[in-house]
Amino acid sequence: MTTLSAEASGTPTTRLLPTPAGDARAFIHPAVGEVRGWYLAGHGAGGGIEARDLVALAAALPALGITVALIEQPWRVVGKKLAPAPKKLDEGWVPAVEGLVGEMDGLPFAASGRSAGARVACRTASATGAAGVVALAFPLHPPGKPKASRAAELLGAGVPTLVLQGERDPFGGPAEFPELDERTQLTPVPYADHGFSVGKKAPVTQEETLALITGTTGTWLTSLFA
Repeated sequence: MTTLSAEASGTPTTRLLPTPAGDARAFIHPAVGEVRGWYLAGHGAGGGIEARDLVALAAALPALGITVALIEQPWRVVGKKLAPAPKKLDEGWVPAVEGLVGEMDGLPFAASGRSAGARVACRTASATGAAGVVALAFPLHPPGKPKASRAAELLGAGVPTLVLQGERDPFGGPAEFPELDERTQLTPVPYADHGFSVGKKAPVTQEETLALITGTTGTWLTSLFA
C-alpha cells in the first residue's frame, strides 16, 4: 500500500513505494495548471535528493506543467551511507516508478537521475516505459580510468536522452563522450564539476549554472511531452 502525507493542492506530497529492496520514498511536486507529463528523478550513490540540481529542477519544472517526483532509494530511506550494487539500485527504482505510473492518467514521463541514478534511468528506461531519459552528470567512467567506459549504458537507453555534463567532471567531461546517436543530446555545463558546482573564480555564477540546467531540461521535456 502507498502511504501519503502532507496532502494539499499545490504542495509537495510524500509517498512510500514498496520494492523488493525495501521501501523507496517519492517527494512529489505537482505541476501548476494543466499537466504535460511527469519527471521522475533518482539521486546518486554518494548523496540524496537534496542535490542542488535536483532541488532546482523540482522548483522550476512544475511551472511548465510538469509534475516532479524525486525518488529516494531504499538504502537512503533506512539511513545507510553506502549504495548497494547496480542490480539492487534497479530493484529499488523500477517498482517505485511502477507505483507512480498509475497516478499519471496515461501521461508520459521521463526517467532521470544524477550520477549513479542516471545509470539506473538509462538501464531501466525500456522496462519502465519512460518516454525519455535525462542523465545528470552521467558517470562515463570511474575517475582516472577512462578506458572503463559506461557509454554502452547511456547509448542503450533506447529512448530520446538528454545528457547534462559538467566540463570539469572527473567521471568524464563532455569531450570524452563517444559519438552519440541522433536521439541523444549532450549539453556541456561550463566550469562545472560532477556536482555542477562552479568555483568562485569562474566567469559564471552558481545561479546561472543551475538556470542553464533547468532551462535546458525544461525546454527538452516540453518538446518530449508535446
